[in-house]
Amino acid sequence: MKKLLFVGITAMMMACDPQEPTTFDFDEMTYSPRETVFKLFAPTEARCLVVVDGDSVAMKPTAIPVDEGTIWTATVKGDLKGKTYEFVVDGQASPGVFAKAVTVNGQKGVIVDLSDTDPEGWATDSLGARKFSDWVVYEMHHRDFSVARPEAQYPGKFMALTEPWALDHLTDLGINAVHILPSYDYGSVDETRLNEPQYNWGYDPVNYNVPEGSYSTDPTDPTCRIREFKQMVKALHEKGIAVVLDVVYNHTFNIDGSNFQRTFPDYYYRKNADGTYSNGSGCGNETASEKPMMRKFMIESVKYWMKEYHIDAFRFDLMGVHDIETMNAIRAAADEINPDIFIYGEGWSAGGCALPGEQLAMKANIPQLPGIAAFSDDIRDALRGPFSDDTQPGWLGMASNPANKADLSVLKESIKAGIAGMIEHPQVDYSKVNYSKEPYALQPTQMMSYVSCHDDMCLTDRLCASIPAAKANPTTLIALDLLAQTAVFTSQGVPFMLSGEELLRTKLGVHNSYESPDSINQLDWTNKERYPEVFNYYKGLIALRKNHPAFRLGDAEQVRQHLEFLPSEDSQVAFCLKDNAGGDEWKDIIVVLNAASKPCKVSVPQGTYTIVCADKRIDEKGMGTTEGNSLTVAPMSALIVHD
Repeated sequence: MKKLLFVGITAMMMACDPQEPTTFDFDEMTYSPRETVFKLFAPTEARCLVVVDGDSVAMKPTAIPVDEGTIWTATVKGDLKGKTYEFVVDGQASPGVFAKAVTVNGQKGVIVDLSDTDPEGWATDSLGARKFSDWVVYEMHHRDFSVARPEAQYPGKFMALTEPWALDHLTDLGINAVHILPSYDYGSVDETRLNEPQYNWGYDPVNYNVPEGSYSTDPTDPTCRIREFKQMVKALHEKGIAVVLDVVYNHTFNIDGSNFQRTFPDYYYRKNADGTYSNGSGCGNETASEKPMMRKFMIESVKYWMKEYHIDAFRFDLMGVHDIETMNAIRAAADEINPDIFIYGEGWSAGGCALPGEQLAMKANIPQLPGIAAFSDDIRDALRGPFSDDTQPGWLGMASNPANKADLSVLKESIKAGIAGMIEHPQVDYSKVNYSKEPYALQPTQMMSYVSCHDDMCLTDRLCASIPAAKANPTTLIALDLLAQTAVFTSQGVPFMLSGEELLRTKLGVHNSYESPDSINQLDWTNKERYPEVFNYYKGLIALRKNHPAFRLGDAEQVRQHLEFLPSEDSQVAFCLKDNAGGDEWKDIIVVLNAASKPCKVSVPQGTYTIVCADKRIDEKGMGTTEGNSLTVAPMSALIVHD
């Protein structure tokens, strides 16, 4: 059997099987004031140079085979800090695949001493331990969040998240994790023309391990983006807010111009049997995570962001393009550094992959991925309608329309599965669930509970597009919006929300706003004063979840023991979290979601109950009591009581 040897920062490692990745430091440039060592994985028969500030230095092969290629090395004496470099492989120049600092637009690597970029107190910066069940995730784009805020000193920049107004809003809302859309160096925004209108979500990677220059105050200064990213992380950590990095290892901006292709042609990409590039990403290419050096790149990249930038969690774009073994290796590597790191992703691809489906990190394969979560399109689409048709209503629209004659049982069962965290539960009939015909989660923390995110209509737009009454009547729109999020935040999965939903956000009906202008994507901060009841309800929902462990049991057996669904019509979902679930001070908590356009009655055990959510308001201290063996719930609203 062919053996592989990998090269680390300081030494060559022992031989290993190509299918068993070996732990080593993936470092293409190691700086010291005395010398800088360059290393590159490239074809064995290639001609490799490193060009430092215009001076070419020949790289030498180690003569040790690494999968299909070799590690090439060069050592340049003297203090090179601040100088540029690029690798040239058979005439193709690039910063390599693991650059840590780059020039404007990521064209060349830059030799830096990363300790120079650490803000004061960085050595002791830490979020602290947190259970997966305690996470409340808020997804944002840097520009969307801050560009229209009147008092923002750094609109659209990393530094906006260090400003008091931003931190105050996030802490007041109560979320404890910020999921930032891709923040590495990406290709679609020209950093030399930031005075001109430009916008992109950033799902077009160039340099995976360098912060994006357009989000810094000076993209021409290679250390500025690094320093300001760290300042952002530190400011959020000081408020108890985790930072989630959105990583897009499944494809590159393009093929011919990518750093992967320029250092080792075709190694990092999957191909079909006919030799064409596979396109499971829907972006013209898909990376081959199962290749030993691509796998190692992903592992070392995650470790680097954890160690150098103190990242607390990772969201994997199109996780279903990656193979299961690689995702489990990433989880294991993260655990060695910090087992509290949260990892979740999209359990699907955007097209067929060259690798068989049973090997991929799809939602259906989550049982093979312990410690990794996947988004639940089951509860999302059941609530608001399918991703494939913006005009098709879900349970919220069908149940609220008196003329609707559709069978709501499938949608209701899908919501019940989501409420339980997509685990096996004796009262959930998976044969009726919309997409998952069997439980996909071993633990409820393997399910991301959500109803909207960046790459779709935001919630209000979707409700207006599919429910005429919501479009015609703001009161109806708000009622259904709040009801949808009540399902999300009282589910046993990990709740996830799109930034601005607490402000009744609209993107003017645009479904895919990845390159739409600010006028479409920016948050309208005046809505916070215009619709205070919306913000206050979201704030109350988050507080209710955080203050009551019954809503976040985090353990499948506990959920099966304490979560009981109550009999109700198909236009209602009712459940009880019973017997001081999770050690909650409230003995029995009853939640009723009523999507019908008329009041409903739900039978409950005889008792006296304190009302904490009713009439689109939440008050944990109580809003009165109700007594008897039934609850009356207002139209298109939630009722939460406890005894």
